[in-house]
Amino acid sequence: MQVMQVPLKILTVAGCWPPISWSPMCRRIVYNTYTVFISLLLFTFMLPQLMDIVLNVDNPNDFTDTFYVMLAMVIACCKMLSLLLNRKHIKILTGALIEKPFRPLEPDEIKIRQKFDNIIQINTIWYIILVETTCASITLTSLLTDFRKRNLTYREWMPYGYSSDIVYYIIYFRQLISLTTASVVNVACDSVICGLLLHICCQIEILECRLKKSLRDRVDLGECIRLHDRIYKFAYMINEKFRFIIVVQFAVSTLVVCSNLYRLAETTLSAKYIPLILYTCCMFTQILIYCWYGNEVKLKSVQFADEVFGMNWVTENKKVKDNLIMIMNRSTMPIEFSSAHLNLNLDSFVKLLKISYSAYSILQQM
Repeated sequence: MQVMQVPLKILTVAGCWPPISWSPMCRRIVYNTYTVFISLLLFTFMLPQLMDIVLNVDNPNDFTDTFYVMLAMVIACCKMLSLLLNRKHIKILTGALIEKPFRPLEPDEIKIRQKFDNIIQINTIWYIILVETTCASITLTSLLTDFRKRNLTYREWMPYGYSSDIVYYIIYFRQLISLTTASVVNVACDSVICGLLLHICCQIEILECRLKKSLRDRVDLGECIRLHDRIYKFAYMINEKFRFIIVVQFAVSTLVVCSNLYRLAETTLSAKYIPLILYTCCMFTQILIYCWYGNEVKLKSVQFADEVFGMNWVTENKKVKDNLIMIMNRSTMPIEFSSAHLNLNLDSFVKLLKISYSAYSILQQM
């Protein structure tokens, strides 16, 4: 049974996950070349914007015009590097979900897995629709405004002019293609991490189902204890391998939301107002899904102890009761994803909004 098919397909499009069928060496070389091309698109867009801020920007409006896009490219580059470095670990994590003890065995367990796979698929599709609609809106607005005036969509530093038509077309469309590429990389990384978080919730539900059947059929609880331990190790591995991305995502989202609030306050109602609103919504969504599913995992792991206590354990022998107590004691320590003293939950999302608004207020006063 395959898991997370849609997120992994997007990961393939992003250049971070070679198709399984492309095992021959020549096809691997082609895909690796494609990965290098995607990486160059990201870095050759991010670095000129950074240079523009360092060398050319001298007022708040120009700064925010370049800063919010540069930050989006920074997080895209970080995610690209993280996905490439963790390609082996993603394979291990997704492979573990189709092997024992995580593999669903009974029809009711398969039904639970299918439920969560459907949630992952639907959420990923809606997320990519939102992000790519924003990219399409930015592209269309730029074509109707900037392109007609021979302006670039975004500011960037360059050691040469673009008075020549060919040079202008190359730079202009390279910016739009790089922006779309960055959006795909963001969607790929976010959907994979959030998909793995949802699978932790899935495994906790499967464990509840197995515990009930074990108590009903008077079966040894050793397999359930081992599954519970593996769930914690699975969550720990996810947190360790994607810890850096979580920190960068929170920092970048705070700065981008602050920058976008400033730009929305300063921008008059025009054609570029709608893309800016959509872009701000994307940044809110990007950090919300991390906090939301991190919070769901925490709640699910905490509620598991109550579910175990509500089972029919009174008539069981001492060994079974001891095993249940062991599981409940372990459940008192919730599965929580954190990095740099920052937890993935809804409280952190609210704090991020408060910090963004405070920074925006300071920027307005300055």
